[in-house]
Amino acid sequence: MKFLDIASLDPINTALIFENPECRVVGRIETYSCKLAGVDKKLYKNLENRWNSKNISESQSVSPEQQHSFNNIISPFGSLEQPSSRRTLFNLIATLNASYPDYDFSDVKPDQFTKQPSVPMVCNYINNTLFNLGRSYIVNDLNLWQVIDDIIDLNECNVYSFNPDIDSDPNAEDGAINKKLKRIVFFTVRCLSINAPLQEDEPLDSESEVNAMSYEEYVMGDIEM
Repeated sequence: MKFLDIASLDPINTALIFENPECRVVGRIETYSCKLAGVDKKLYKNLENRWNSKNISESQSVSPEQQHSFNNIISPFGSLEQPSSRRTLFNLIATLNASYPDYDFSDVKPDQFTKQPSVPMVCNYINNTLFNLGRSYIVNDLNLWQVIDDIIDLNECNVYSFNPDIDSDPNAEDGAINKKLKRIVFFTVRCLSINAPLQEDEPLDSESEVNAMSYEEYVMGDIEM
């Protein structure tokens, strides 16, 4: 994944970091190209070996019961028999790795992601969150959704949330993916205790998690390529 430095996001990202009397809010929006880099190719090969049942069947003996179980793995992308479903899983994991370079999400499972019902629902949820935090100007004056739409074309996007277990939680993330543009927008907003010492890109762990009041993250785009 290649990070895309988009100047129109700078004032929004600045506005997404603030404090009020109740909490500290840390948010960021990042854009990535789905073009594979060297490390991505290795990850893609490893995920194909892990989730492509054809490769597994050829490399080891698999009983009909095991094959049936594999084919019925819960996946928000559709059957992992389909290359497009596995590519979506890869793009989401690669985005998490790129956004949190000190962490490795290679072992994240398909059922740790959730496909959101619609883009407008996600937009409304984020709007309500920002309004409740007294930051309506991010939506209205900084034109949050127009800026994102110019980058990724929201009408062509699917939105996924990351629902980590305790071992893989980098704060939980959301993002949108655009298949035609081959881009991903990664959107995270965390509401932390005023006393929480976390830095902007520091994941939660079992000790610091008690300081986190809430957090939401989305991956936006059309990544089913």
